[in-house]
Parts: sequence; structure tokens; C-alpha cells
Amino acid sequence: MSKIAKITLLFVVFVDLIGQGLVFPIINSLIMETKSGFLPASTAAGTRHLYYGLVIGCFFLSWFLGVVYVSKVSDSIGRKNALLVCLSGALVGYALTIAALYLNSLLLLIIGRSITGFTAGNQPIAQAAMIDGSTDAADRDRNMGYIITGVSFGLVGGPIIGAVLSDTALLGSFATLKTPFYGAFVLVLIAIFLVTFFFKDLRTERTAFVFRPRDVTDSLIAVREHPLVLKILPVYALFMIANVTFYVFVDNFLTSAWGYGVIGGSMAMVVIGIALAFSSTFLVKPAQERFSKHQIIYTSLVVMVICGLGFAFSPSGILSYIPVFFFYFFFGVSYPTLLGLFSSAVSETDQGWVMGVTTAVFCLAGGVMSLIGGGLMSFDIRLPYYIVIATALLGLIGMHMRWKGKEIKALLA
Repeated sequence: MSKIAKITLLFVVFVDLIGQGLVFPIINSLIMETKSGFLPASTAAGTRHLYYGLVIGCFFLSWFLGVVYVSKVSDSIGRKNALLVCLSGALVGYALTIAALYLNSLLLLIIGRSITGFTAGNQPIAQAAMIDGSTDAADRDRNMGYIITGVSFGLVGGPIIGAVLSDTALLGSFATLKTPFYGAFVLVLIAIFLVTFFFKDLRTERTAFVFRPRDVTDSLIAVREHPLVLKILPVYALFMIANVTFYVFVDNFLTSAWGYGVIGGSMAMVVIGIALAFSSTFLVKPAQERFSKHQIIYTSLVVMVICGLGFAFSPSGILSYIPVFFFYFFFGVSYPTLLGLFSSAVSETDQGWVMGVTTAVFCLAGGVMSLIGGGLMSFDIRLPYYIVIATALLGLIGMHMRWKGKEIKALLA
């Protein structure tokens, strides 16, 4: 695979990942701040929390539905065409979001975010394309490292772009809550141009695409046929619920508790991106060489409990960034470790299936907890973080109760 093709795939992953870090803080400000003008000024704070959860929840639930079919489409029409389909979906989603901001339309905003979510499958397609272009195992691992680099830049770059393009102190009258979406729109156009002219499919085999509504649930139902996966999955689900609940409502909490707007929320996303990028890039292998997988996951769940408490009851807005950092610093090591457990629990022929299950659980957790958490915040802004604490504690209990037997202990060594 040529260097320009690899750069193209990295840029596609970057554009895919900036969507969350760039969009979440701005949607939070649009909905939660009365001065944004997006909702009537008389809209109650509790209703605003519900709307925020609804917008984010629709994104994740659409992602959950789309991830199954996007991966199948890439095997049928090729990686290049599948990337272009996803990027076109993102383009339409951003266009509708911009229109929603001009029209102050909550419904249009939900539709735009749902379309973006349904086509948010660029990362796994880019990973598959990198594997297609790898010459051996070492080249494959190196190429997967490049994907992590693109993810890391996206996690850090998204909130920075959003903060800069919406900061009137830097850009004056050009800076509005719409400007970052124009920036994202342009970046997607650039990605479409790069894929069209500089990326070529190296995998020529095609599999006929068959649309089956059951595909959404079949992969999850198939877990019953894999005893080790069935043991790991409940702990993983609780782990992901704690993670996604913390992540989705961090901007919302900072705004409600400390009056932070786009800048404060974007800084939280930058902190998350830096913590994840450093630990997942440099510490996974050293940690796994020194500690057992059981110790890594157990420690991360304990840290989730402590950081959930620390964030919810922080005495100041500035200090609240400390638990945000450590939550995702440890998450960056434990998450790849958990994925490794799933990979080791199945045969080579089931690798794609089991990774699809982990993605589906993440998306489903994000959608459900966004909807539930938005309602809970209308009663008490700390309630989602009580869920973080409770699910992390249940995860620890699950490890103690479920992770028994020689086979599971061999995986955790």
C-alpha cells in the first residue's frame, strides 16, 4: 500500500473521530445555554437535559444499527466505495445539522445526528483496508498502530477545532456555534477527495450483500454459543456503561455545575483525548508485560469508582479535570486488554464477529444511557455519575462472581 493511501486512511479515521469531540460540546451549549437561542429561552433546565440525551442517544442508537450493515457493505462493494458511502452520510448529516442551527429545529438536528451515526463506520473499514494492504503480521501491526495515531489525533483535534472555530476572542464575528460544523463539513469534503483519487482497493473478492433485519440481533444472540465470551461480556457491558455514561455527560455536567460553555467542554474532550492517546499508544504493552489482565481490568474499574466520585463531588470546575484524566488514562490500557480477552476467547474465523459484538455493546450502551441519563439529570445532575460508580462496582462484583474456572483464568493470566 502506498504512503498516500495510508495517509488517506489516517485522515478518514481522523475525520470520523473529530465528530464526537467537536460536536458534543457544541450540542451541549446549543441545548443547555439559554443565550444560544436554539431553544426558547423559557425551556426548563430539566427539559433541556432530556433533549440533550435524546440527540446524543439517537446518534449512538443509529450507530448501533448502522455498524452491522456498513461492515457487510464493505465486503460487498469494496472498501473504497464503502468509505465513500460513510463519508457521504457524514456530509449529509453535517449539512442537516447546519440547517437545523439556522432554523432552530430540534427535529432536524436529531435527523442529522442520526444519519451521521448510521454511517459512522469509517474506522473499522479503514482497519480492514489496512489489513488488506499489509504484507505480513509485522506490517499489519504497524499499520494498526497508524490507525491508533489517526484515532488519537481525532480525539484531541476535534475539541480543539470546535473550541477555536467557536471562540469570538480568536475569530471575532466569524466565530459562531455554526462555524465548527462548517469546518467539519470541509474536512469531510477533503476526505472524499482523497479517497476518490488516492485510495485503491487491494481486496478484489466480493461477498453478495443480503439485507436481513435479524442481522442486528443475530450477532448478540450468537454469544450463547461461546461460553468464554458469555463470561466476559457482562463485565465488559458494565465497564462500557460506566465509560460511555461518564463520557456523554461530561460536557453537560460541567455546564450545569460550573457554567462552562464550549471552551470548558472542549477542554474536557482534549483531556480525554490526551489521556487515551498516551496510555493506549505507549502503556498497553508494558502494562500487560508487568501485570496480569485481571489486575489491569480490576484496577481500572476501581479507578472508575474513585473518579466518578471525584468528578461528581469536585469542589471546583478546574479540579474536576483531574478525575477526567485518570478515568481515561486507565481506560486507555484496560480497554485494549478487554478486547484482547474477547479475541483470545474465540477462533480465528470468529474474530470479526466478536469485535462486532464489542462495538454493538458500546453503541447500545451509549444510546440507552444517553436517553436514560438525560432524564435523570433533569432531577439531579449527579445521577449519571452515580450510575458510573454503581456499574463499575457491579463490574468488580461480576469479575469475582463470573470469572472462575481454568479457561477464563488462563485468559486473564
